[in-house]
Amino acid sequence: MKISILLPYKEDYTQKYSGAVSIHVSNLFKHSYYKRYSYVYGNTKRKQFLSKNFINIKINSNILSSNNRKYLAKFINLNINNIPDIIEIHNRPSYVETIKKKLNSRIILYFHNNPLTISGSKNRSDRLKILDDCEHIFFNSLWTKNQFFKDINQSNYLNKFSICYQSTKRRKIDISKKEKIITFVGKLNSAKGYDIFGQSVIKILNKYKDWKCIVVGDEPREKHFFQHKNLKVYNFKENNFVLDLLKKASISVACSRWEEPFGRSSLEACSMGCATIITDRGGLLETTRHPIILKNLDSASLFKKIEELIINKKYRVHMQKLNYNSFFLSHQYVSKIIDNIRKKIFFNNVSKFNINKKSKLKIIHVTNFNYRYHGRLQYNTGIRINNGFIRQGHNVLSLSDRDLISFSKSIRDPSGGNYLNNLISKTVDNFKPNLLVLGHADKVSSDNLQNLKNKHKNMRVTQWFLDPLSKKGPDYVKNKDRILNKNKACDSSFITTDPKALDFKIKNVFYMPNPCDKSIDHLENFNDTQIYDIFYAISHGVHSGILRPGKLDEREIFIKNLMKKCKGIKFDTYGMFGRQPVWGNDFLNQISNSKMSLNLSRGQPVKYYSSDRIAQLMGNGLLTFIDKRTQFSDFFNDKEMVFYKNVDELSEKIKKYSRDDKERKIVAKNGHTKYHKFFNSDVVAQFIINRTFGLNSKNYWE
Repeated sequence: MKISILLPYKEDYTQKYSGAVSIHVSNLFKHSYYKRYSYVYGNTKRKQFLSKNFINIKINSNILSSNNRKYLAKFINLNINNIPDIIEIHNRPSYVETIKKKLNSRIILYFHNNPLTISGSKNRSDRLKILDDCEHIFFNSLWTKNQFFKDINQSNYLNKFSICYQSTKRRKIDISKKEKIITFVGKLNSAKGYDIFGQSVIKILNKYKDWKCIVVGDEPREKHFFQHKNLKVYNFKENNFVLDLLKKASISVACSRWEEPFGRSSLEACSMGCATIITDRGGLLETTRHPIILKNLDSASLFKKIEELIINKKYRVHMQKLNYNSFFLSHQYVSKIIDNIRKKIFFNNVSKFNINKKSKLKIIHVTNFNYRYHGRLQYNTGIRINNGFIRQGHNVLSLSDRDLISFSKSIRDPSGGNYLNNLISKTVDNFKPNLLVLGHADKVSSDNLQNLKNKHKNMRVTQWFLDPLSKKGPDYVKNKDRILNKNKACDSSFITTDPKALDFKIKNVFYMPNPCDKSIDHLENFNDTQIYDIFYAISHGVHSGILRPGKLDEREIFIKNLMKKCKGIKFDTYGMFGRQPVWGNDFLNQISNSKMSLNLSRGQPVKYYSSDRIAQLMGNGLLTFIDKRTQFSDFFNDKEMVFYKNVDELSEKIKKYSRDDKERKIVAKNGHTKYHKFFNSDVVAQFIINRTFGLNSKNYWE
């Protein structure tokens, strides 16, 4: 699991300057079961972060462009190669749509303020879109929730939201040691009622000279000056300073004029056993079960409330004990609420259908099944993998993308791509698969896949890719673009090259061997007598079925040189030297006439890469020669496959095994047996399922 937590831009996540949101996030992180999977993203120019998992998004501020937009774009870039399972957005509903579109993670949105005053949730249509895009919404109070659903029937969305109050640390308090201190913590402005508090507390301090008042806060945009020898005003202080102050204080005041979404200062005051005076604005009433409510917001009324607590010590202590003993919003309590939702989202989406190794899935497999070539290209990897899915007992719906495109081209849709994507969308809507598998399906739109995943949230999407992906191989740029085109929309990718050998990153990628198939690769050449020594074929003219004029393959030069060094060895070659390639059943007939085969792919050898020809050669029992640099020796030993380092060594080994028929058959049989045991289509198909759904398993090649 990976959870990325995004703070609002300019929300400072440092010890000295942290705001309510940062304090909330950092405190809950420390108590979360998922803390080792969680990362907090924010922007600050300061150091001494609240937790080690903080990732500072640094941007170059520019008055000509939106810093918020750059901040969001950089967050997306930081997560694009390892897309989080869950993204938690704090107080910025305007971020939701962009993140959903770019990353397709499950989104939890936290509201810390009135949704009707925040960009992205002011309008009813905006809030309905948020309900559609988010897996869950946390509100910091019932009041905030009611504002959000002011013109929406919340009964239709009961599983979509929860109340997640802010929390604070539970400390041991000795009420008898409380000092004669009155506190006010927060912005020193009229919205918070600081003007009224100041007027009242000056009168209190004049009348009750053994009492003190300590104020913590600032407000550069609004000035209210109150002076008294027993009044101390601090600028903004870190949270631990405030908690230490409240531990000593007897009375705390939160007399807001504005509709407080919740009220952290009153929550902390109550948790520290202060007798707390509040107004009934917004969510302030939800910060304590035993409030002292200031009904008339004026200095005279507030003076009376404070004075009553000063004069009547028994009443004051009673209220202090009630607040302290009834406090329950600890970090552990609130963190568990959030973790339960995370767990529900993650595991519901991973295994809503109780997917395990014995599950029978509905699978849509989109690849080229070559119907339009009348069986000439019937023995391809797509059919092998398809057979594997079916033999594992899964319900497989097969769509041949290239055929559908070819059959549906029109003036309005010259490429056939629109028809294909529309057909896939409707098929997914009706079939509702657990898994959508793509094999070289280049015309399937990445945007269409993203839309389908948004709509069918429990469907997994994967792709397999057989072509070379190394700079040392052919069509590097083209093949790289092809696989990366859908990578963002895929939950996994499977390639026939070791991922570590690539010079670019593919999200959640796994090595997949070219599978053989027992219903296709059924020959056992090691048991028969053949008329040729070496078989080698190049698949020139796949679509036309014949050699392309003027086409020269680099491998022809290698084969010509090899043939010169192997006098007396009988070669059976196709797709070169003017000899037409062979396909379908003719291909099987031809390889049945050879004892041995050369597995030589285009380009320079790369770790574990081979064309799918290796499955046909090993799978049908031919003794197979392969370049050492492919490192297939990690899977096969010298008694199962023959390795060579250059053309001279290859020629000598070909001569050796052509003379020693007994040894040749032993090695060929051993290789055939191992390939059919560990690299067959049933195993590979199940491997694709296991890795895509996160099921534990271990295969021979891993």
